[in-house]
Amino acid sequence: MLASVARRDEAAFERLYEATSAKLYGVVLRILKRQDLTEEVIQDAYVKIWNSAGQFNPGLSSPITWMVSIARNRAIDVVRKRSEISIEEEPGAMDVASDTPDPLARKDMSEELQRILECVGQLEPQRQRLVLLAYYNGWSREQLSRKFDAPLNTIKTWLRRSMVEIRECLGLA
Repeated sequence: MLASVARRDEAAFERLYEATSAKLYGVVLRILKRQDLTEEVIQDAYVKIWNSAGQFNPGLSSPITWMVSIARNRAIDVVRKRSEISIEEEPGAMDVASDTPDPLARKDMSEELQRILECVGQLEPQRQRLVLLAYYNGWSREQLSRKFDAPLNTIKTWLRRSMVEIRECLGLA
């Protein structure tokens, strides 16, 4: 579908939106925790997807992974710019995804997400928390540095190593 979208096929774009909007909305809402901001970010993300579809490289990631990264990055930009309040001070900011989701959530969880969570679960506990705060809650490297009382370069190294381990676990390395 992305190849058709790259050729400006509006019908393909509508099908792509219908097939992926719920997933992207969930990712962005988890980061922003506000429906109004989430809707704006989703709109921006789909405009970028429409304009950038020709740049998608299937050798680097799946289409949904590419689209999620566009939406996630836009949401993180909004979090960083939206207020003077530190994300650490916001209600629920310290919440991390449970290792055992409720039965309804587990039912809806895709196989891909289950594999990713299994791989994250193989990391040591501190790095699990680091990865979840960074990629699930949208924390910046600076916020993580303060939270874990570690230099920024150490945080970057821990995240990079964790992502390498997760990719290896998934068979992508």
